Amino acid sequence: MTREEIFAEVTDIFRDVFDDDTLIIVDETNSEDIEDWDSLEHINLVVMMEKRFNMKFDLKEVGKLANVGEMVDLIQRKMA
Repeated sequence: MTREEIFAEVTDIFRDVFDDDTLIIVDETNSEDIEDWDSLEHINLVVMMEKRFNMKFDLKEVGKLANVGEMVDLIQRKMA
């Protein structure tokens, strides 16, 4: 799966979690950019990504991520 394909899937997950089909996600998007992105929604995002990509994330891995681009890169590394 290419980075672009992963990014498209992650964008769909964000749109599902935040119930906003117009949501625009870029590599630099972080929790400060989306008003409803709180700790509960963060957990929902991680769980949905684990299900969609059939993988488990370590809490330390997720805690170090600064933005969506880093999450996409992490998913791509774990898929390799």
